[in-house]
Amino acid sequence: MIVLTCANIFLRLVWTPIKGTFEFMEFFGAIVAAFALGYTQTKRGHTGIDIVVNLFSPGTQRVLNAINYSICMAFFAIAGWQIAKWATTLWQTGEVTETLRIIFYPFTYAVAFGCFVLSFVLLVDFLKVLTQGKGAE
Repeated sequence: MIVLTCANIFLRLVWTPIKGTFEFMEFFGAIVAAFALGYTQTKRGHTGIDIVVNLFSPGTQRVLNAINYSICMAFFAIAGWQIAKWATTLWQTGEVTETLRIIFYPFTYAVAFGCFVLSFVLLVDFLKVLTQGKGAE
């Protein structure tokens, strides 16, 4: 993505920009972000503010973690489902990008897949909280 952006900037200065750079950057950005969700959760890389939660007893923290994981799991499962529905609509209508005429739906399905992976990782974390009695850390 960086090489494409730099090449586009350089070519814009000396000749003509790369056609469709904006479309490529949208697609690449969506794929990178969606595929990073589950991995980042496994590495505990998401930002969390737990100043108040750390004041509670370990049992209360465990319950709050379980509630948090279950809500987040449901949210991303629903988000993945709705994004997959939208991808199916894009597939059926034959929606393409304006400049390069690239089909949208494979990238949209990839984003839905990333949401489903995150939902699965959150399910695993939820089960760890229930079975191991830890905060799934």
